Amino acid sequence: MSRTTDYTNAAQQRLLQLIDLLAGHELQGLAPAEIAKALNASPSVVTRDLDNLRTAGWGEQTPQGGRWRLSPHLIQISLRHAVALDTARRAFDDIVQRYSRT
Repeated sequence: MSRTTDYTNAAQQRLLQLIDLLAGHELQGLAPAEIAKALNASPSVVTRDLDNLRTAGWGEQTPQGGRWRLSPHLIQISLRHAVALDTARRAFDDIVQRYSRT
């Protein structure tokens, strides 16, 4: 009999939802109250989550203060991923060229 283990963690899932929620609000950001309502979480929980995002370099307050947005860190990760995919594609294309020469 196989046993399946549920490894989900509510705090981690909420943090990922927070990242999704902040995406697209880089200019104006979102107020903690807006975030709490959208995530159905208490303001104190949202404050803790936002502080964790800031500590990890993933979130920041807008220059006006009081509102939150994603930091450029996520874009930097995306760019590294794109470079890695491009490198892999070029390596694969080289292999295809070597094996398809006549």
